[in-house]
Amino acid sequence: MDIAALTTLAGIVEYAVPVLFASIGENITEKAGLTNLSVNGTIILSAMGGFVVSLNTNSILLGFITGALIGAAVAAIVAFSSITLKQSQVAIGFILALLCRDLAYFLGAPYTNKPGLFLSKVPIPGLSEIPIVGPVFFNHSLVVYASYLFIIIAFIFMYKTRPGLMLQGIGERPTAAFARGANVKGLRYLYTILGGALVGLAGPMYSLAVKIGWAGQLSGLDGVGWIALAITIFGGWNPLRVAFGAYLFGGLQQMGITLQSTTNIPIQILQAAPFPLMIFTLLLVNVGRAEWVERELAAMPEKPRKVLSKILRAMRTSPPASMGIPFENE
Repeated sequence: MDIAALTTLAGIVEYAVPVLFASIGENITEKAGLTNLSVNGTIILSAMGGFVVSLNTNSILLGFITGALIGAAVAAIVAFSSITLKQSQVAIGFILALLCRDLAYFLGAPYTNKPGLFLSKVPIPGLSEIPIVGPVFFNHSLVVYASYLFIIIAFIFMYKTRPGLMLQGIGERPTAAFARGANVKGLRYLYTILGGALVGLAGPMYSLAVKIGWAGQLSGLDGVGWIALAITIFGGWNPLRVAFGAYLFGGLQQMGITLQSTTNIPIQILQAAPFPLMIFTLLLVNVGRAEWVERELAAMPEKPRKVLSKILRAMRTSPPASMGIPFENE
């Protein structure tokens, strides 16, 4: 395989990482029964905040901590507004998404296009030298390697541990979880803030590792948060499927970058292309629920009908039963 192809594949892995963290973070929040629509603004604000703090403190670590704290703070506002004040999660989240985005552009204006710190690549000895696999997966910065572990940890936590099963319980059947002694509201606070912190990490992953630096509105981050929300649904609230969706989006982004240098297609179209494609994928995932699809399947011969039915069932997703519904028993 030539160098250009290996570079493209490695770029897919790299570009997927921030949206992977954001999507799994939102996955955790929604598993707990809340919806945090502030993701887009949070990513932009934490990208700016992480870059500025790292620049002024000469510490990349503090930049990432800042991003996580920004994400946690925004998520705490969503949690307080929806759990304690019982306000609309959708309205609060959407307002915060716009507010954080505009705040990032305003506060970050003095730092636009300034040179700053960034994470260097750290090839893993031995593994990075394996043909094809090495350059694609093991010649990256530390955040990429962390993402591999994060996918596994998130899956094991959610489906193989007692706290993870409780997380699912408060999102699916909060009344039953409460009857068994769970502090439903407290746990919803915890997982909303934790999910927000993971979303916040996505920002400095962009500005300090993937799209290095802060370029204001030209940073190309506006819209990524909405994609993360779509990937959460596409992934059926399962960390492994969410990770697949993140890599799919990374592939679409990398395809746009590659086409910029090989075609005359306007850059604006290439930058926007992943978003309608992800929306189309999201619609495709849930098309099996449509009545007309059921009618068409019923009219098909038996063998193709069975095959298509299995595919549609495998793609179909269902949100946590109590997502977005306030819990009133406490």
